[in-house]
Amino acid sequence: MKASGFTSDQSQVAVSIISNAINNGIDQYATNLIPKEALSRMSYKQKVDFAKLKGELQMIDKSEFNSLRNEHERLRSDLEKMRTKFKEEINKSLSSVRLDLNLEKGRIREESSIYDLKIKETDTRIDQEIANMRVQIDSVKTQVMQWLFGVCTGTFALILAYVRLVS
Repeated sequence: MKASGFTSDQSQVAVSIISNAINNGIDQYATNLIPKEALSRMSYKQKVDFAKLKGELQMIDKSEFNSLRNEHERLRSDLEKMRTKFKEEINKSLSSVRLDLNLEKGRIREESSIYDLKIKETDTRIDQEIANMRVQIDSVKTQVMQWLFGVCTGTFALILAYVRLVS
């Protein structure tokens, strides 16, 4: 103290001022600090809040998952119903087309048989006409042969009569 030039009263006052300042700073710092029990309570409360939040999030997640699963199942069943309905419609259409084809085949067979009958009738008529023409040709041949034989005989008789006359 003497080396710095302070008296004993001055140094005590300076120490007390510094001591008061430090104590006030510590008190101020201490008022800003939270007691351990309060910190434990806040920590416990935060853990409880986080546990509740976690539970709520899990519940929301489960409900969303269940909702999505139910929606997925509903869509799957709708798809299966549509698939079944489309198969039925396709089978119905195919059976209708098959029936139409079979009816058309039957109609074509009937028309074909009608045309076959007409062709056979025409062939028969043609054969009859050809037979009639042959008969006519044969009768004309016979008549021509008769006329030819008659003309030849008459000519021969005339020639013989001329030869007798001339002789």
